[in-house]
Amino acid sequence: MNVKTPSIALSVIIPVYNAEKTIGKLVEVLINTLNQQYKLEIVLINDNSKDRSEEVCVSLFERYRSIVRFYSLSKNFGEHSAVMAGLNKATGDYAVIMDDDFQNPVEEVTKLVHKAQENDYDVVYSYYEKKKDSLFKNIGSWFNDKVANVMLRKPKDLYLSSFKILNRFLINEIIQYQAPFPYIDGLILQFTDKIGKVKVEHHARQHGRSGYTLRKLISLWLNMFTNFSILPLRGAVIFGFVFALFGMALGVYYIIEKILDPTLPVGFATLSVSISIFSGIQLIALGMLGEYIGRIFLSLNKKPQFIIKKYFECRNKSDL
Repeated sequence: MNVKTPSIALSVIIPVYNAEKTIGKLVEVLINTLNQQYKLEIVLINDNSKDRSEEVCVSLFERYRSIVRFYSLSKNFGEHSAVMAGLNKATGDYAVIMDDDFQNPVEEVTKLVHKAQENDYDVVYSYYEKKKDSLFKNIGSWFNDKVANVMLRKPKDLYLSSFKILNRFLINEIIQYQAPFPYIDGLILQFTDKIGKVKVEHHARQHGRSGYTLRKLISLWLNMFTNFSILPLRGAVIFGFVFALFGMALGVYYIIEKILDPTLPVGFATLSVSISIFSGIQLIALGMLGEYIGRIFLSLNKKPQFIIKKYFECRNKSDL
């Protein structure tokens, strides 16, 4: 009996960070579930984990040389840079991006592939009826979604999930982006409007805590602000104009008030409040401008998106 050879080459990209207790089991489940359906390739990117994740990933490569490829970054570059590294190494017709903590069920990968194939989408995002994350992360995701609606002109009914599938066309376009501070969803929305979505389950983390901190969330928002929109600069201009008018109106008011009542003393409190407001607006505008200029400086100096320190891949059949 002839066994049907899988026709779709599928890359699964997993950024790995402090996942020594989950990444081994996740890779095994992926292989057992998907290897018969697709020409499977699993690309693991270690984002400078502090636990034994690298050792576990190396053992997975040694065990599944024909399927697993592993790359270890020289420092912690962040999730989006790690994904960029994975996209640069992926060879499949499609690439699924998923977390290392089993919050994205392996069984749902097939849903993404079918949705992308049947509708010829460049990207398909997953969405959840209920997210089983911490309150802090849920609030951060909600705020990120609202900001993306304005900054990236994202469709309001689209949730920018980290669990998604991209086709080869979109992968090739994204990896041409060489500037530092990549934001994958911003790049996707720049390159295509052939976007689908599919409902999937969302599980609680099996081990550990989320690596997202307030600092990382702020960094993500700044990437969205300054890499893909000049709206903050326009907002600074508008705020400056509004408060300049407010200052002029306040000045006219004080002049009239003084004319009507010459004995009225000059108010120190009013002066202090006015200076504080206008100085704050100026500092915000200068800080935003400085953020843009700083990123231009880093781009001109070719700050890398990522640096791969260690490679574990089979380059030809003799390596298997």
